[in-house]
Amino acid sequence: MRLRSLGVALAATAALLALPTTQPPAAAADTLLSQGRTATASSTENAGTAAALAVDGNTGTRWSSAATDAQWLQVDLGATATVTRVVLQWETAYGKDYRLQISADGSSWTDLRTVTGGDGGTDAHDVSGQGRYVRMQGVHRATAWGYSLWEFQVYGTPGGTAPGTCDTANAAQGRPATASSTENAGTPASAAFDGDDGTRWSSQASDPQWLRVDLGSVRDLCGIDLNWEAAHAKDFQIQASADGQTWNTLRSVTDATGGRAGYDVSGSGRYVRINGTTRATPYGYSLWEVAVHTGTGGTPPVQGGGDLGPNVIVVDPGTPNLQQKFDQVFAQQESNQFGSGRYQFLLKPGTYNGINAQLGFYTSISGLGLNPDDTQINGDITVDAGWFNGNATQNFWRSAENLAVRPVNGTDRWAVAQAAPFRRIHVQGGLNLAPNGYGWASGGYIADSKIDGTVGPYSQQQWYTRDSSVGGWTNGVWNMTFTGVQGAPATNFDTGPYTTLDTTPVSREKPFLYLDGDDYKVFVPAKRTDARGVSWPANAGGTSIPLSRFYVAKPGVTAATVNAALAQGLHLLFTPGVYHLDRAIEVNRADTVVLGLGLATLVPDGGVDAMHVADVDGVRLAGFLIDAGAVRSDALLRIGPAGSSADHAANPTTMQDVFVRIGGAGPGLATDSVVVNSDDVVIDHTWIWRADHGEGVGWETNRADYGLRVNGDDVLTTGLFVEHFNKYDVVWNGERGRTVFFQNEKAYDVPNAAAVTHDGIVGYAAYKVADTVNEHEAWGLGSYCNFTSDPSIVQHHGFQVPVKPGVRLHSLQVISLGGKGQYAHVVNDTGAPTSGTDTVPSKITQFP
Repeated sequence: MRLRSLGVALAATAALLALPTTQPPAAAADTLLSQGRTATASSTENAGTAAALAVDGNTGTRWSSAATDAQWLQVDLGATATVTRVVLQWETAYGKDYRLQISADGSSWTDLRTVTGGDGGTDAHDVSGQGRYVRMQGVHRATAWGYSLWEFQVYGTPGGTAPGTCDTANAAQGRPATASSTENAGTPASAAFDGDDGTRWSSQASDPQWLRVDLGSVRDLCGIDLNWEAAHAKDFQIQASADGQTWNTLRSVTDATGGRAGYDVSGSGRYVRINGTTRATPYGYSLWEVAVHTGTGGTPPVQGGGDLGPNVIVVDPGTPNLQQKFDQVFAQQESNQFGSGRYQFLLKPGTYNGINAQLGFYTSISGLGLNPDDTQINGDITVDAGWFNGNATQNFWRSAENLAVRPVNGTDRWAVAQAAPFRRIHVQGGLNLAPNGYGWASGGYIADSKIDGTVGPYSQQQWYTRDSSVGGWTNGVWNMTFTGVQGAPATNFDTGPYTTLDTTPVSREKPFLYLDGDDYKVFVPAKRTDARGVSWPANAGGTSIPLSRFYVAKPGVTAATVNAALAQGLHLLFTPGVYHLDRAIEVNRADTVVLGLGLATLVPDGGVDAMHVADVDGVRLAGFLIDAGAVRSDALLRIGPAGSSADHAANPTTMQDVFVRIGGAGPGLATDSVVVNSDDVVIDHTWIWRADHGEGVGWETNRADYGLRVNGDDVLTTGLFVEHFNKYDVVWNGERGRTVFFQNEKAYDVPNAAAVTHDGIVGYAAYKVADTVNEHEAWGLGSYCNFTSDPSIVQHHGFQVPVKPGVRLHSLQVISLGGKGQYAHVVNDTGAPTSGTDTVPSKITQFP
């Protein structure tokens, strides 16, 4: 059956308006399977057009996508079903050409129907297939906008693993409950779920009010029993949600009479809510008990918790042959720069004597105490460069976190380059950041750490230290930047390398795994403003999340399973390994933690993106690597869909120790590497790197035009390392952006000046602020050139910004590395050129 646009056929309009949901009825034997089910999409236009709104039964709400052709919407029916009909009610922005598809696992898709030349309105298609997931895959849009559906309905009959019967047990009893309000302390939300008809929840005396329960995971819902006190609801809705934010109405009840009532429902969700809209009495709403019944015989939910896998090595002070364990992993990983090995050492609280933990590639060491001093190493944690003849400029991808170390000879050696964070460490002595022999070094990052003695950078070219304390700092080469560091040297950028801010504007430390007795938990530190010094031992304002609320992913898991776990409301922990993805990981729930151990690595295959984050509050991304696949991705990581505008100042999304690589381990391609569309995001330490060495390296072989593109407002980056992109390394379009410390090298392999000539100038700026931006500020910026393919290239400038009162740069420099290429200016047309083969910075202390 096919109906033309509602605006074209008035007769069709009249017929449709006679139906309660404005779409043609399915055959009598068909059941509406999709309403209230979990829906996901390739993108959303904004937070008000979420995927779930296309399956909520409300023709006044809709899903809409980003404005590109290859977009999709899918619904999870909860179990295998026989699908007989799909009805699409398009908004004005409709699909001209699209495919209806079905899948058993959400990964492999079969076409049910191919539609070409569509004209919008309401489309009803008879189809035949079996599966759990049904998808509208857009091919071509009919308008300049995205795809937009008021409703997406799938009809058929349950089959295979579909729910069989409705369980008589109460799945809500004893589960966590919350409410919009309570009348007094004696009528809490939990009293409606305690199994006791003598206790009750009651609300304040106003409309609307709600009561909800968390079932712990997404469940198939089939029945709700309510036992009202005299103060009951006249009108209310029974609603379900996968994430506690987007709600699907399973049942609307009007003119209710209170007392005991049971309602059959069909849908799924982790959260169930009774949403009262009209009271029957002058008092509030009051429920003795609420029972939730779930289906039996269906596909079980994804389970949280579990073991951490074979590449997480958990030890205690009594572990036999502990030094041998460290040595074995180091022997494998010391020079294994682009291999697949990934390892995480977790040290239980206690004192470890005589240990030297040498860390190679993709190796992390962390204490399992709540505070660093809970895990004491009387020994060393060592990074050196013997594998590379004393050159530390390639000591990437490793980390140390959350422990105390008392070095054997009084000074620990941490000779690293990019992507090697040193977090939450108490060094009871000094710290040497140079390799043995003081060869070249190019790092690095310290945060939330105490170094009782002196830090000696020596040959380190640049370094950023945040919210820490040091006993002293001896020297530096080009760019040493400090914010919120007790004991930091004073700014001397005119004549030296130092830029120092007394506090950090906004910081929130990285989540970390710890042991509470025998139970693993993840501590999520609170946001700090104008911070100075370490966050511990007080850990003020942080929260703990038990591991049982995380999906513990292991290599080989499908992206569909990961997304199902996230849709259930679970957080995500990637254990060490390499994860190949056939679709983007979709992080849609506020406050979700995505944490990697041992530099867990995500590889998007077939041209998909690696991860999308919705425009929601407080998502925490930390501790993983994204490695571009051989087929070009649009954006490897996207935070917020295009057009995001929600205010997240009180609870920003953070991206910490999340690294991006294009090439090196093999050919990799991406247009954008990281795109930030949401407002208020904090990026705290990242290295976004288009490879200059390794496998699959060449001007087009591992092409990636842009490193970081910031479209959101009020975004802050602290410790920003972005290198070697074919065009702009950083493009900033959002207002009121701030960067503290920026390290950059332009692409080595530019074939000639013509390849990067645009708008009448040679070379793309390392850091470009768009002409439309009115306010922007940055401190401690460096861009270096090393044009090995054509040393005659003269790049016009390292930095490009609009000249406006609200745009200010502090402590910026450009450097020619050994004379292989030059810069004509530092910023815009300002600043002395670099010259000759001497590696001497050209500096500007303030601009304008």
